[in-house]
Amino acid sequence: MPTDDITQKVSDRYARAASTGEQMCCPTGYNFDDLRSFIPDAVLKISYGCGTPAGLDTVQIGETVLDIGSGGGIDCFEAARRVGPTGRVIGIDMTDTMLEIARHHTPTVAANLGFPQPNTEFRKGMADAMPVDNASIDLIISNCVINLAPDKRKVFREMYRVLKPGGRFTISDIVSDQVVPQYMVHDAAKWGDCLSGSLQVQDYIGGMVDAGFRAVHQIKSGAWQSIDGVHFLSVTLTGYKLPNAVTKEAPLYATLCGPFSTVTDELGQQYRRGVPQPIDAQSAQLLRSAPLRSLFLIGPAPITLATGDPRWCAILPEQAPCVWQGAYAILAGPIIAAEDDDHHQYYRGVPLEICSKTQHVLTQDAYRPHFTIYHRNANVVEGNAVSCSPEGICC
Repeated sequence: MPTDDITQKVSDRYARAASTGEQMCCPTGYNFDDLRSFIPDAVLKISYGCGTPAGLDTVQIGETVLDIGSGGGIDCFEAARRVGPTGRVIGIDMTDTMLEIARHHTPTVAANLGFPQPNTEFRKGMADAMPVDNASIDLIISNCVINLAPDKRKVFREMYRVLKPGGRFTISDIVSDQVVPQYMVHDAAKWGDCLSGSLQVQDYIGGMVDAGFRAVHQIKSGAWQSIDGVHFLSVTLTGYKLPNAVTKEAPLYATLCGPFSTVTDELGQQYRRGVPQPIDAQSAQLLRSAPLRSLFLIGPAPITLATGDPRWCAILPEQAPCVWQGAYAILAGPIIAAEDDDHHQYYRGVPLEICSKTQHVLTQDAYRPHFTIYHRNANVVEGNAVSCSPEGICC
């Protein structure tokens, strides 16, 4: 289907929904009782999405926030409350009906928040050609919109262009666990349903990294629905446009603490738990980012960890038979590859079938933030407990 046709059909679908009150199918997590205290019902009833990117504690006072695909304005208005009267929020959308509704209610929201004047504006534009200045945004949010763009890599490049060095994004979207088949891709109705445009997890995150973002990782995730064997997941992701590294810093060393036995970062550098490794300024900057700093010790002297060191982190499966229950794990943390203590190899965005023992390991606190776990089985599995290998090693 031609790109222009996709864009027009999606725009028409959302314009129709705004006019008729049609409920779109994506999962949401809004606290409408809270939002109703300052956002009019006319906005709330046409609010679609698959997460709450503005509702997370990522929006700071005084920041400039950009919402890609702002719709009726719900996420912009929530961000406006969080940045306060000294901050600024810009919403962009391609649908005139949505823009009209958002602009109409902007003064009301500002008054309800007690602001002397609105701190929110709405611009007409496309996600892959945003009417926003270079390096002018502190935080980008988006809620189940990039999924609808035919050329997502172009969107990611635009995001990188408009962010300030040190800026970040928090976006919610629908992704798939495998390639969406062509009959879905060419189904116009399923584009508006957040299905046809879904990328596999590894392609979605990979496109962000290729655009220049680093430390891309999930904040939360959950299964949405399965159609013809394709599983669609709702994910909220964060990543950073890191500033230029300070190259004059003294030589540094990094030691992986765990829980992984090995990891490979987005720069392609591999680390083994407990073994210090020299790193350059760029690697140091990456490993010090919020989602990675808890995994490493970084300093001017090499630090070797032994298994008895309290900073050493390893989580082993119980030594007992396991059960295959249809569970799959997807590495969605800020690393591109990793290995656990049972020698499972994880590659970011690639589903791996796991047994009950491995699932228990990956749901422990140290591992949980880095994985999405979902089930492919449609019915209850009645398999017997088995030994994963003759040596008793899991899987």
